[in-house]
Amino acid sequence: MTRPLLCLALFAGLLPAAAFSAETRVALDTPMAPPAWAVLERQLLADNVPACREFFQKYYDDRGYLKCFVRWGANDGPDDAFENFNHWPELSALGAKDEILQMYLKAWEGMIKQYNEAKTVDVPAGRGGMYYRDFSAQSDWMHHGEGMQNFNRMGLNVPTLPIYQERAKRFASFYMGEDAEAANYDPKLKLIRSMINGSRGPLLRKATALDWVGDPFDPEGYGLVHGEHTYAQFLQHYEEYGDVVGDHFLNLVATTLPTDAYLLKNEPKYKQWIVGYMDAWLERMKENHGIIPSNVGLDGKIGSTDGKWWGGAYGWGFSPVNPVSNRRENRNRIPRALVGFNNALLVTGDQKYVDAWRTMMDAVNANARTVDGKKEYPTMYGADGWYGWQSQPWNVGALEVWYWSMKPSDLARAGGQGGWLGYLQGKDDTYPEAALKRDLENIPRRVAMIRADQTAPEKRLADNQLNYNPATMGSLVQLMLGGLPPSVDGGLLNARLRYFDPVGKRAGVPEDVGALVSELTDTGTTVTLVNLSKTEMRTVVVQAGAYGEHQIESMEVNGRSMPLNGRTFTVQLKPGAGGTIKLKMHRFANAPTINFPWDRNG
Repeated sequence: MTRPLLCLALFAGLLPAAAFSAETRVALDTPMAPPAWAVLERQLLADNVPACREFFQKYYDDRGYLKCFVRWGANDGPDDAFENFNHWPELSALGAKDEILQMYLKAWEGMIKQYNEAKTVDVPAGRGGMYYRDFSAQSDWMHHGEGMQNFNRMGLNVPTLPIYQERAKRFASFYMGEDAEAANYDPKLKLIRSMINGSRGPLLRKATALDWVGDPFDPEGYGLVHGEHTYAQFLQHYEEYGDVVGDHFLNLVATTLPTDAYLLKNEPKYKQWIVGYMDAWLERMKENHGIIPSNVGLDGKIGSTDGKWWGGAYGWGFSPVNPVSNRRENRNRIPRALVGFNNALLVTGDQKYVDAWRTMMDAVNANARTVDGKKEYPTMYGADGWYGWQSQPWNVGALEVWYWSMKPSDLARAGGQGGWLGYLQGKDDTYPEAALKRDLENIPRRVAMIRADQTAPEKRLADNQLNYNPATMGSLVQLMLGGLPPSVDGGLLNARLRYFDPVGKRAGVPEDVGALVSELTDTGTTVTLVNLSKTEMRTVVVQAGAYGEHQIESMEVNGRSMPLNGRTFTVQLKPGAGGTIKLKMHRFANAPTINFPWDRNG
């Protein structure tokens, strides 16, 4: 079944794909012996499908509902239910068979309905539905981001799906001051009014342990994966999570929702909101000696809620007691804030957002100390100053900063000597095969876990099978796309290239095609494409950037250079043929778009 027919079977009104004619075409007709990496890529794409099918059939019913004991809570709540499909959108966008998308879309719609229907008794925010208007009623953006990550990447596959487009705009409105019922945003002070927010608006009081944990229940017989054994321990775990009023760096993940909406048609209001909100945070960082604060009061002043720039749950000074170990654990969730800087860079192309994060790394590491002749670097800040010392410099976001800047100095900070980074520098030619084999070995391990799971559905929590999800695509994103495998934080895809099948009218490489990105620089990309079929020609559209945000200035094929000046080109691969293409690029030169090449102009 083709992608448009597949989606029509699930939703009414899918917009038809327009005819597509690429302005630049390249023919690769040189015979190429099947590279081991290409054979492994095709096997990995293929092996994911039956494994994911087995997962879906075991843990979801005919409605697409998750078969579990439905609860509200940070441990095992709605976000975990939606996380069960982590990496399925990326697999589909890479070229895995349509069945992956079919199962994923059915489960997404099923769970939306399931959690709209599910209600709490004691937790105030969930009494009218744990989900409300198809979105989490109230939560923090560590958990919102985890639960929304697959929606945020859904557009990689079905950008013209009406329900996706409508939700993208509606969800953005919850955070842009456009929805009176979800008054999360203060447009004058450019702040999100609470760390806990959602489709029912912000929580403007201290959060209770009940708000975090969910209604009382007897956990006996359930698979508890967070260490607690009793409901009382659940409550004890969240006793110190009360400080939520005011803006928090976790809320920067919320910028993904207006970014989703901006990617549809580049409507200026979405970009303006992202830039306005992010620039307000850059000003706060500048005011706070280069370091992003974790509490901004409702008056717009840093730390005015409690006098602590480092305050708030999940903030710089957040080290609550774990009731199981009776020890304090450092739980600064600053890595999630990277999402906002990424979104701002994507929609503007302005490196000032990358510079700000780099400056913060330097500012934190400037507080290093020497103990017994050894240098130590801080990771936390509290009432007594810096703490959470470690032997290595604080490098949160170092990989992302290099990927966005492509500066040699940032590569050194990111540790570019081994693994994927070493491969890109020409230091490890064995990496592609080794990485693909590791990912292939993961799939049967996960399938064995699925088959061994004898938990009754009524005793299964939403997070019990998260680690059984067999979808594996990290090496494919690195090697095929020249990209960063998406994390659970709720951000979008970072990729130097993407591929589309103009015959099947879908995202991803066509059947039999392999792709290997072997070099990334500020202005260049090298990719090898091959057709493993011995009898069929394949055609693939290559796009610069996950969302067409980059521009290709020229390309070199078989020693011949030609101008391009566009964001896409088409390659025709004869049976058993392949070749290497070197691209000269201008990164972040275009307004990003989620639309497929044949559904847009340029």
